[in-house]
Amino acid sequence: MKTMGLADLRLVAPERFPAPEAEWMATNAIDVLKASTLHASLADAIGDCVGAFAMSARPREWSPQVLDARSAAARATQLEGDVAFVFGNETAGLSNEEVFACQFLVHIPASAEFSSLNLAQAVQVMAYELFMAQTPGEVSGRSEKAATVADLEGLYAHLEEAARQTNFMASGSRLRERWRRLFSRVPALEREEVNIMRGLLRALLGK
Repeated sequence: MKTMGLADLRLVAPERFPAPEAEWMATNAIDVLKASTLHASLADAIGDCVGAFAMSARPREWSPQVLDARSAAARATQLEGDVAFVFGNETAGLSNEEVFACQFLVHIPASAEFSSLNLAQAVQVMAYELFMAQTPGEVSGRSEKAATVADLEGLYAHLEEAARQTNFMASGSRLRERWRRLFSRVPALEREEVNIMRGLLRALLGK
């Protein structure tokens, strides 16, 4: 992370922290490790971010919008605010629930004959792509605040409430996955836009 100019490390429910072996491996980047923050859940870790990208080598039948690593880096640099790249552990990776807590699913292209990357390699590749995608000094004309992950989760919960009250959501429906995938295609929803949609839902539901 430090090699590629990244410093905000957020750890979700680690088995042990601090751990001596982590400090040994961090060597000259011990400052990044010591500045890391601990979170009880993924939702807590990424709630203030305006975009979250789930990293996984496994294809999913249902998932948010799928991007390759380079496209994900380009998309991330277009967003105004903190952006999270979410990695699972070395053994199990990310669950479907964790993937759907993010707006994008990211794959690192590799040879079909041998596509194995360990966690450290995957983090380094993604960090490199982010470093290369940055365009320092570029002035953005955007003035509105981008919607955070927590804002989007509030919208999704509101949509589900509306769907259930109107009997629009059938049992076993993939509606939740579909609207998450729909909104993941929008480059950067603004907080005001999310508030407008939730205001409409309140008016329709009468609350």
